[in-house]
Amino acid sequence: MSAKTPQHEQAATQAKADSEQTQNNAQDASAHTHTTATHAQEDAQQSTPQTEAPQDLSSDDGAAEGLMDQQHQALLDELSHAQQEREAFKDQYLRARAEIENIRRRSADELTKARKFAVEGFAESLIPVRDSLEAALNQEEQSVEALLEGVKTTLRQLDGAFERHQLCEVAPQVGDTFDPHLHQAISNVPSDQKKGTIAQLLQKGYTLSDRVLRPAMVMVSAGPEA
Repeated sequence: MSAKTPQHEQAATQAKADSEQTQNNAQDASAHTHTTATHAQEDAQQSTPQTEAPQDLSSDDGAAEGLMDQQHQALLDELSHAQQEREAFKDQYLRARAEIENIRRRSADELTKARKFAVEGFAESLIPVRDSLEAALNQEEQSVEALLEGVKTTLRQLDGAFERHQLCEVAPQVGDTFDPHLHQAISNVPSDQKKGTIAQLLQKGYTLSDRVLRPAMVMVSAGPEA
């Protein structure tokens, strides 16, 4: 084998250096390409608008429907309660109306009976008086004293009947003050009595339970003559 010359060694060394330079350039180009691609991808990601994830609307719709169902049920409950109260009030009204009608009918019946039998008790009290009068008339032969005593007895019976039924006589005495509610003045006459007082009683009056049935007829004093 022949020995290599210095020129050959120098050429080999230069070739090796060129080869290493070429490899380094290739590696730098590959790195630059990778870096450029990486930057391009990042720029694309940044430039691409991010789309928000769609919200789940089905849950919101379900909650809204549930709330509407609750409100609807509450309205139905209120309506049912109002209808029950209405029925209760209607029943009370009908009962009260029927009761008022019954009271009105009973009152009308009682009023009719009161008008029909108002004098029933008083009539029963007068029957013995009539019996006494008939008995006195049936006596063919009797003395004046017996007849007078019978009349007095009959009068006492009549007074008792009047008293039981609050039928009182109005019989003012001479000199009593004239009362226009109980007395009826026939005329004014000169009298020794004080002016405006009773001068003479002409006819008794009667009251029934403080109600005037007939005023007493009287003559009123006009005072002494001048």
